[in-house]
Amino acid sequence: MNYATDPRFDYARKQIQAVNDENYTSVLDLFDRACAEFADRIAFSCLGQDVTFRQIDEMSRDFAAYLRSDAGLELGDRVAIQLPNLIQYPVAAWGIIRAGLVLVNTNPLYTERELRHQFQDSGAKAVVMLSDFVAAAEKVIPDTDIKLLIATNVFDMMEAQPAPEHNLGASVTLITLPAAMDLGKGKTLPALRPTLDDLAVLQYTGGTTGVAKGAMLCHGNIVGGVGQGLKHLEDDEDDTAPLLIAPLPIYHIFGFALYLCSNFALGGRSVLIPDPRDLGGLLEVMKSVPFTGFAGVNTMFVGLMANEKFDQVDWSSLKSSIAGGAALVPDVAREWERRTNSKLLEGYGLSETTATLTLNVPSTRRIGSVGQAMGFQEVKLVNSAGKVVADGEEGELWVRGPQVMMGYWGRPEATDEAIDPEGFFKTGDVAVKLDKGFYKIVDRIKDMILVSGFNVYPNEIENVLCGHPDVLECAVVGVNDERTGEAVKAFVVRRNSNLTEAVLREFCRQDLTAYKVPKFIEFRDDLPKSNVGKILRRELR
Repeated sequence: MNYATDPRFDYARKQIQAVNDENYTSVLDLFDRACAEFADRIAFSCLGQDVTFRQIDEMSRDFAAYLRSDAGLELGDRVAIQLPNLIQYPVAAWGIIRAGLVLVNTNPLYTERELRHQFQDSGAKAVVMLSDFVAAAEKVIPDTDIKLLIATNVFDMMEAQPAPEHNLGASVTLITLPAAMDLGKGKTLPALRPTLDDLAVLQYTGGTTGVAKGAMLCHGNIVGGVGQGLKHLEDDEDDTAPLLIAPLPIYHIFGFALYLCSNFALGGRSVLIPDPRDLGGLLEVMKSVPFTGFAGVNTMFVGLMANEKFDQVDWSSLKSSIAGGAALVPDVAREWERRTNSKLLEGYGLSETTATLTLNVPSTRRIGSVGQAMGFQEVKLVNSAGKVVADGEEGELWVRGPQVMMGYWGRPEATDEAIDPEGFFKTGDVAVKLDKGFYKIVDRIKDMILVSGFNVYPNEIENVLCGHPDVLECAVVGVNDERTGEAVKAFVVRRNSNLTEAVLREFCRQDLTAYKVPKFIEFRDDLPKSNVGKILRRELR
């Protein structure tokens, strides 16, 4: 498949040009403009350290030069990053892209099996990795094409640390990130630059519907996604540079698009949070800076509001927050808005759509919806026969536009299954189009529960359960049932141990028809979550 000539992407390429007001020839033009225009502004902060756009420019240039000289990597080679949110991430990421290589975002919490799959599937030749992970990676790297490991200590950007001990063998070179940047100093980068049609990032899906697949995002997808977002919000934005608290991991498409791309393009500052699960530590950072924006997922908002430090934060500078990654419970949104005196804007996107698809804006925000569709794209809802449904009816959401991926890496059959001949990507999510162009996501098609022939969507039941004052969080799945085929089972974390199954079922009966009321309820101390904070229904199932 050739993205530049495949007719399925004719519409997408036209829309990339339409939204590309700056006439960027690749995402590197966006980077260069931001570094030149905002050179002395702080771009990223982490662990008490600030780095400017000029410093990001210099450090990433040195790293890029090393990758193309001493490291011997060639145009189009894949380089993985396995890091938490540290200043090293934007340095390495922009360095990889500036070197004409392909960035492979990698979850630091991956198991040995998951890591082996992603490294093998992507064909990565090198990896940038936290020194703490090297010992675990030694079991995986011999089974891959990786011949270069660039290790970095948490404190490397403050003072270079020694290389970690390892047993990788002579076939793999290990070097520290500071040492690599030192080797790249003074060396020139090849003049050849990528185009909008060239591959920039492999963004692996969560594997919720099977094996994790690499969504191929080209330079044009990133430029298009950033342009869509900025235009969607332009009537509600002012000229103040955003100051974002950044707990969402950059390896996830939401954090990657927001912090590394969009906020960077605006000349904004992102305060990186290495461990977003430490909510107390996160709130301490939030107490220390006058932040204007925040993004998270539903479970994060719930956890923050339940923490005693929450009301110690000065929320007066906060203009709005964005919720994505998982469904936002309306009651959670209302409580957040009441306690912070700011709007919480739910949005919707996927790895395959470079994170952007729909988003609420402050002036028209509608709780319970994911907002209106971004411009420069076409969205339609279709039934199982592929026919467009009427407004107000449920259908699978299909989209084509500048941000829609080039396809799945090395999986032409999966690409053909996901993208139709007209270039529409089939999201696998059931949605409803409301009045005034707002959309509501009902649920994942594959998460739907079939009870006696009736469609039951977990999101609806979870929203009702979370309305009970003694429910902290919950998840709903389908389980086998001899009488009804499937039955509804709820996993619940209680605020009050006195809450019983009978009381909770009676509460549900007030708002749910009988077949939707959970037949089984299991109380737990916690629920399995991804590092983004999304509750993992598949593990419960």
